[in-house]
Amino acid sequence: MIVSATPANIAEAAEIIRRGGLVAFPTETVYGLGANALDADAVSRIFKAKERPFANPLIVHVADEAMARSLVLEWPALAETLASCFWPGPLTIVLRKAENVPDLVTAGLDSVGIRIPAHPVALALIRAAGVPVAAPSANRFTQLSPTAAQHVLDGMGERVKLILDGGPTDVGIESTVVSLRRTPPAILRPGMISQRDLESATGLTWQCEIEQPRIADAPAESPGQHPKHYAPRTPFHVLDANAPLPQGPGKLLEMPSDPDAYASCLYAALHAADREGWDWIAVRKPPETAEWAGIIDRLKRASAT
Repeated sequence: MIVSATPANIAEAAEIIRRGGLVAFPTETVYGLGANALDADAVSRIFKAKERPFANPLIVHVADEAMARSLVLEWPALAETLASCFWPGPLTIVLRKAENVPDLVTAGLDSVGIRIPAHPVALALIRAAGVPVAAPSANRFTQLSPTAAQHVLDGMGERVKLILDGGPTDVGIESTVVSLRRTPPAILRPGMISQRDLESATGLTWQCEIEQPRIADAPAESPGQHPKHYAPRTPFHVLDANAPLPQGPGKLLEMPSDPDAYASCLYAALHAADREGWDWIAVRKPPETAEWAGIIDRLKRASAT
């Protein structure tokens, strides 16, 4: 059921979270499927609803730095720098987890990814619930992420009983994930906070781990590392500038030339095209520069076969 994000409905959603249930809610990146991150039974319901492998960790959303610190064993100076520069916002920081974080959240690893979302509804929900909220994207595993409440309902159906409608998301693709468990620190999943942004803010050189091969069924350090992800049901192609179109009736999406605008509308455009019954959907490949890295990562995984 989709409901508007009124104070009364946010309070009801917070009570569902406290009771161990699931709520879909907007963030600035995509809509998340949230549960009490400190309740392993509640977290297990996320995996069941999404049909998500347990080897994929979840990101924990918090309302403030104090809540973030309560989930980790250490808060290094670099975490403080990143938080002051990019929180609230689409940056997830992976740190050594505290004992109160269930292993199910972290795929059995000793680290946890945390962020403060930059969306008033998400923040109001977390504050009202009074607990950190584990929340992957509110879609079935490997399918298109939702950037509107209707996308959640279309993809998840009755698996989610309450969907808070906060309108379309702004950033449009998932957060950048960085690990401070590495020396030097590493980008585990690119997003709209780029490697250049991170290096400018910290004065450090950052590694980028997205091209590293993964061992099958081994726990991932970050969500979004599965080879096929973010995919529409319709076969999706990323074409070089002069490449011919695939055979049969299809749709070539005309996308913005600005990366922020491109990211903001990407999933919505794919959702819309997916409903139209084409044999294929395609886009032209964007520039391979730092500010496009998160978008190129999503396109590559969405078009994987």
